[in-house]
Amino acid sequence: MSLGDVEYFKVHGIIPDVLSEKHTDFQLIEVEYPHGVHVEGGNVLQPEKVKDQPHVTYPVEPDSFYTVILTDPDARTSLSEEKSEWKHWLVVNIPGADVHKGEALAEYFGPAPPPGTGLHRYVFLVAKQPGKLTFEGEPRLSKADLKRSHFKADAFLSHYHLKLIGANFFQAEYDD
Repeated sequence: MSLGDVEYFKVHGIIPDVLSEKHTDFQLIEVEYPHGVHVEGGNVLQPEKVKDQPHVTYPVEPDSFYTVILTDPDARTSLSEEKSEWKHWLVVNIPGADVHKGEALAEYFGPAPPPGTGLHRYVFLVAKQPGKLTFEGEPRLSKADLKRSHFKADAFLSHYHLKLIGANFFQAEYDD
């Protein structure tokens, strides 16, 4: 996969399942999990290998703030329900590339696709904020809080006027 290859994201349905056509000007970001596990544009990873918060590398501008999102567009709240994005991680007001200094609206929750649901796509998005923002009304979710369904990353980007600068994704399925 080449950097900025939006067509690859279209082939895998990330555009339009996660992103609309208005959010297609981005480059591939680097995502590395502990123990040297890398996200490489749709590679298949075992849930056990991606259970801990990764390190995300993206280009930054001085004195700028960023948002990092990890979403699963293939999640369901039950096997009979239609697919719904599930918010695995959402950090806002990140000064530069220091994710740990950002404000976690949803603490990292590692992928755990249920049995019988096949491969799930896990999509990382990085967006530049227009400045430091107030996210009043947005829930603050701990790792234990499972009220993460029905998230819409594209709508979140648009609502807060965030400019998508980077993305990457991997796939995983149930693994006992």
